[in-house]
Amino acid sequence: MEIKEIVQEKYGQAALRVAAGGSSCCGASASLDGCGVDPITSNLYDASQTGQIPEQAVMASLGCGNPTALAHLNAGETVLDLGSGGGIDVLLSARRVGPTGKAYGLDMTDEMLALARENQSKSGIENVEFLKGEIESIPLPDNSVDVVISNCVINLSADKDRVLREAFRVLKPGGRFAVSDVVVRGDVPEQVRRSMEMWVGCIAGALHDHEYMGKLAKAGFEGIDIEPTRVYSIQDARQFLTGEGIDVDAMAPQLQNKFMSAFIRAVKPSTKECRGPACCS
Repeated sequence: MEIKEIVQEKYGQAALRVAAGGSSCCGASASLDGCGVDPITSNLYDASQTGQIPEQAVMASLGCGNPTALAHLNAGETVLDLGSGGGIDVLLSARRVGPTGKAYGLDMTDEMLALARENQSKSGIENVEFLKGEIESIPLPDNSVDVVISNCVINLSADKDRVLREAFRVLKPGGRFAVSDVVVRGDVPEQVRRSMEMWVGCIAGALHDHEYMGKLAKAGFEGIDIEPTRVYSIQDARQFLTGEGIDVDAMAPQLQNKFMSAFIRAVKPSTKECRGPACCS
């Protein structure tokens, strides 16, 4: 089975669990249903944010950060969330850009889209549109978005270069790339890289920080910055590895402090300075 199919299946199952009144098993409230607490996805949103949106949007959160808290959004802007899941970041962004702005959510999983649209209906937020599609081929025109956000989804793609080129294409000149993702510092055991379950959990597909910066620059971005928001300890590593068919005692020390959630920023140059392959078209 291809990575895309595995991701689609696992996230579809998570959406169905939430829709049935349970937990995504790795969402912002992952301690429910005996799923344990995921050190990547837990405690990302404060009460002032979760109180603004339906509980199911919070329960379906599968991210590794909170891009809506770190990204600078202005009233009237258009925001695109890549891999929008249950819609938590789209709904929070829509509130911040206000009725003169708009927030798009893009997801390839029917079950997540259905859950997100239900959450939108419950919230009463109107300046939102959820689109079906893949982040490698964004169904929006060139130069149409002010800000691209994403929450631990780009790591799930097997073609990250194409994702970043597409993000560059849809951004307006001067538009901002502001995503949360997992990045790596140091070498990671090949056994971890091969684990599809951990790919779906954003770990196996993580780029090294310098790789991420290089790919953004190749796509045409400038002003690139990676800000760590949570560095994972050996105790966190044990939680990643438990149940994955991996020798936890042997592997966990090799992952100590090598994975971190980070906020990744970049800017699409203005038209006159445009150098990227998708720019000035």
